[in-house]
Amino acid sequence: MKRTVLVTGGARGIGRAIALAFAADHNVAVVWNTTPLFEMPKSVLGIQADLTQTGQCKAVVDQVVERFGGLDVVVNNAGLIRMSPKETFDRAEQQAILDVNLLVPADLLAAALPYLKSGAAVVNISSINGVLPPREAALYGASKAALNLWTKAMAKELGPKGIRVNAVAPGAINTPESPRSKELTAAFVQETALGRIGRPEDIAQTVRFLASDAAGFITGEVLTVSGGYRL
Repeated sequence: MKRTVLVTGGARGIGRAIALAFAADHNVAVVWNTTPLFEMPKSVLGIQADLTQTGQCKAVVDQVVERFGGLDVVVNNAGLIRMSPKETFDRAEQQAILDVNLLVPADLLAAALPYLKSGAAVVNISSINGVLPPREAALYGASKAALNLWTKAMAKELGPKGIRVNAVAPGAINTPESPRSKELTAAFVQETALGRIGRPEDIAQTVRFLASDAAGFITGEVLTVSGGYRL
């Protein structure tokens, strides 16, 4: 069944891989903010928007529904990571982390709910750092931990409507746009059971599964996709 899928932060990395995984046989809309889309199928609807701004989530959903006639899957991939050293605190910079990683998914869900019917799915992109705190980026980890709890809460609240809500927590993923150094990659590989670092496609295929009818009895889960990192 052809569905309409909205992916935030889809211009590069994991988001781009997710959009391409769905674009083969579904309607896809991709939201980008500062990084333009490139080499996407012509059928993909690209929308430039800063989702942290009031009213932008609703405006994006309205564009998707106007173009495709409905909305079935929301993938909250857009994320922001910044250092949060304990010795200093920049409120505006740290607020931005919470805005993008936690409040935007809530805003977007509120905008999408009038169109989501039984069988719809929401997939949030969390992080292994929601469980394993990152050094010098504690607020990023905390935002992902909060996203995990919000995922479970929304699954509980929306389950009676037949709407499933899950999350994917990637481990170390190397993207073409910002690969880690050879030394850092080797360090991650050393602590990963499968002996390799992750690829964006590893996450994309997991998201596609969770959004499909094959996962029709899965909701409220945070699925770690890390190759067995730090087992």
